[in-house]
Amino acid sequence: MQLRKITILAGLLIIHFIANAQADLKGWHLLDPGSDSLHGISLQRTYDFLKGKKSQPVVVAVIDSGIDTAHEDLKNILWRNTKEIPGNGIDDDGNGYIDDVHGWNFIGGKDGRNIGKESMEASRVYHRYKEKFDKKHIDESKLTSTEKEEYALWKKAAELLNIDRDEQVAVMFLEVAYKAAKKHEKVLISEMKKESFTAEEVEKFQPTTQPGKQAKMGYLTFLKITEMEREETNTSMFSQLEEYLADKKMAQDAKEIAPVNYREEIIKDDYFNIGDRYYGNNDVMGPSPTHGTHVSGIIAAERNNGVGVDGVASNVKIMTIRAVPDGDEYDKDIALAIKYAVDNGAKVINMSFGKGLSPEKKWVDEAVRYAELKDVLLVHAAGNDGKNNDEEASYPNRNLKTYNSTASNFISVGASSDFIVSNNLVADFSNYGKSSVDVFAPGVKIYSTLPGGNAYGFQKGTSMAAPVVSGVAAIIRSHFPKLSAKQVKYAIEASVDKFDNTPVNKPGSKEKTAYSELCTSGGKINAYRAIKLASTLQPEVKEVKKEQLPPSTFKNMPVKQ
Repeated sequence: MQLRKITILAGLLIIHFIANAQADLKGWHLLDPGSDSLHGISLQRTYDFLKGKKSQPVVVAVIDSGIDTAHEDLKNILWRNTKEIPGNGIDDDGNGYIDDVHGWNFIGGKDGRNIGKESMEASRVYHRYKEKFDKKHIDESKLTSTEKEEYALWKKAAELLNIDRDEQVAVMFLEVAYKAAKKHEKVLISEMKKESFTAEEVEKFQPTTQPGKQAKMGYLTFLKITEMEREETNTSMFSQLEEYLADKKMAQDAKEIAPVNYREEIIKDDYFNIGDRYYGNNDVMGPSPTHGTHVSGIIAAERNNGVGVDGVASNVKIMTIRAVPDGDEYDKDIALAIKYAVDNGAKVINMSFGKGLSPEKKWVDEAVRYAELKDVLLVHAAGNDGKNNDEEASYPNRNLKTYNSTASNFISVGASSDFIVSNNLVADFSNYGKSSVDVFAPGVKIYSTLPGGNAYGFQKGTSMAAPVVSGVAAIIRSHFPKLSAKQVKYAIEASVDKFDNTPVNKPGSKEKTAYSELCTSGGKINAYRAIKLASTLQPEVKEVKKEQLPPSTFKNMPVKQ
């Protein structure tokens, strides 16, 4: 999965270190540009405006890697399937999913095992059609329409698996630097007498030996060169780097070595049959819940409880749907996850994941259309590759090829930064697109919940920006429940903070551009302005007829197997 990988840009070889008081940035994304001088979403003004106004509970589904359901700041805001009796091994509500108390895990087996690491979608597609197309003269004029689609998909997969020379050099450099940094870490652990430490702790440490002095200098230099977060502990940082380097190694070998089919071994579903949908298990935490836990906390970590962090939205219940492995998600799981969320009452669905290829896009399109007709808002992270999504699509997206239409309930979110911290209002890693990305939201140095019961930390990415938007959408749907998903989308996008006189760097480059060239709304989300606008809207009257529902996937799907 692209969204959680560390982005290595050309600036990797340049030392870039910002000496700010990082601890002061906890929760900066919630602050107000006017009173706090940080480009947050003006959340306090939002709640001041809503003071005394009634709200009703809203269910927000988080389709992600899993959630730490025992976390002190999340356990009280989890969605509970009241029709299901926990732990009795019976499908009490008859929905086909046994003991789905807090949600469902679509990437687990009935025996309790779970998929952790997965391959790239491009690798799966490439090897699916390799025998049919590789090293053969293909006369496209003689191919059937289906074969033409397969051939185009295979060529795109092959293209995505190509690794350019600059990236290879950057990865080689990082691997060498990583090995050296691990040696410095070993010395620091020994001399500091602690296994885990931050950059600030290393800076304050005064070594008395020459190896200790060298280790301190070498370790801090590594952090500067790689632009790692200063708040990150050594254990967390090296874990991410090891994962990144392993992914790159797998990518380099992807054309020659077919990916392991973990799905066949663990899930054992008939993948190419969308009707075979009653697979998985109820382990919504899974083996790697870091990403989903952080995302959930951004949306709705329990507010004003004197513990940890405050989420964006109050009066929210988080529905946990595990469908995103450490790697690229499967289209079938995403389609069924969306359907599960809609059928179980979610009004907002957060989707902090994405990939560059969607071979079963038809299924996902039908799920998005299903959500649209059921008035459910989808919020999707735009991606972290610093690319233009207008030119190179990120999936899923609002373009419903199956219906030759554009989904009205879909928001694509890029990541904004704060000028004071980064000298730029746009995160340098964020994807963008004048017609494909709708709005930007804070996505750099976002402090939220982490697995461990009472752990917290900083992360960055459009994965962090999307839940900020989901949280604002939840506030609107909670206080103005008669507004449609389309109207919520309008309120968020029509009320953005615009920076007409402030050129920003186009992500992935030093080229200056206007915010209006990066997204359809031309700006960054402002919760206060969005809520004010929502309060002026009159509810739409819209009736969804049964025959409008997607016919092939969901309307005629068998009830149970």
